[in-house]
Amino acid sequence: MTETDTKSPPPFAPFEWLIAWRYLRARRKEGGISVIAWYALIGVMLGVATLIVVQAVMYGFREEFTEKILGANAHVTVYAAPEFDEFGTPNRLIGDYDGWTGKIAGVPGVTSAAPLIRGQVMASAHGRALGVEVLGLRPEDLDKVPLLVDPEQRLGDLASFAEGIALGSGIARELGVTVGDAVTLISPDGMDTPFGTQPRINDYTVQYIFGMGRYDIDRTRVYMPFAEAQSYFNREAGADEIDVMVANPDQVDDLRQPLLDATAPRGEIWTWKQASGAFLSALDVERRVMFIILSLVVLIAAMNIISGLVMLVKNKGRDIGILRTMGLTRGAIMRVFFICGSMIGVVGTVLGVVLGCLFAHYIQEIQALVEWVTGGSVWNPEIRYLTHIPARLRLVDVAAVAGTALLLSFVITLMPARNAARLNPVEALRYE
Repeated sequence: MTETDTKSPPPFAPFEWLIAWRYLRARRKEGGISVIAWYALIGVMLGVATLIVVQAVMYGFREEFTEKILGANAHVTVYAAPEFDEFGTPNRLIGDYDGWTGKIAGVPGVTSAAPLIRGQVMASAHGRALGVEVLGLRPEDLDKVPLLVDPEQRLGDLASFAEGIALGSGIARELGVTVGDAVTLISPDGMDTPFGTQPRINDYTVQYIFGMGRYDIDRTRVYMPFAEAQSYFNREAGADEIDVMVANPDQVDDLRQPLLDATAPRGEIWTWKQASGAFLSALDVERRVMFIILSLVVLIAAMNIISGLVMLVKNKGRDIGILRTMGLTRGAIMRVFFICGSMIGVVGTVLGVVLGCLFAHYIQEIQALVEWVTGGSVWNPEIRYLTHIPARLRLVDVAAVAGTALLLSFVITLMPARNAARLNPVEALRYE
């Protein structure tokens, strides 16, 4: 006999796959684990799909919320430190706002800068009233607010903004107004008279209605021409702040010192990360924690593989003994049962990835279907700010979920496969 004739077959040889496949598809009375295998497969599939959907929704919520922040608000807000008059009254107005705007726009990395007036008033129409925030912007600076120029919903013409005001879709819905209607704005800080301060009451025509997709903005924000806002809020002498847009919002902290130098000695900086960074960080932590928690669901589902393999090893003791006496090594026996368990994990993971990706992709349609069937809302924008359920699939998230599921399935399969390999063929055939 030559050396080639006695050479052992390579690991995971075709006959090992054939034996494993026959064991998996064998009928129950023949010692198969078809029922338990289906339970384990379905469990892994649902666990993987759930984990993918949750990761997609949580990442989508973070990204959607970030885009709304950056698209509707300044990346950096520049304020002026207070100056006090002889009576000790503080004054934070930026008198030379055009000079400040020019200096800020000259800082490398800054894409735009615009002076702004900000104030809170009451809006009234058709017998309804609502507290709103008014932002005074020059018409030429409107294109620096991306979600105002290109919102999710719009009504009217932004080119006629100088002739009236622009307001959010939530305000228009609450007040029952549309383009062309008049809205009354009431400010408590109005005109000084011998009888005290009188509220300022002005009527404005709605020229533009926008829906940015963030409930808290669409229901509270009103845009007014800069010069009119100065007159309305008695701030003809200056601007409240300078809104700055930068080329790379993620690196906004690198511009803090250059902006402070450009606006010294009164300049103060407030970035979008300071305003919303804690909330976004909390979302990141929650997403990681949910990944760990839902991985336990996949682990519990994969535990069914152990039950099935233990039963299979017990029922196939005679076959293991015969295979061992025919010359199969312990390693070959272990690989056969490892293939049995891992095939369940692999198929369940693949089906779970497909199901999870499809669910995340069509989540808007699924939300609409559930709301139509139940007659209620499954997503409250008043609590979650966004108007719809966001879901964004990332290859790295899908790969992490699939890798975790496969790793758990492989590790869990090792123990019963090792027990099968250690079975003594003499003991297995003693009573046969």
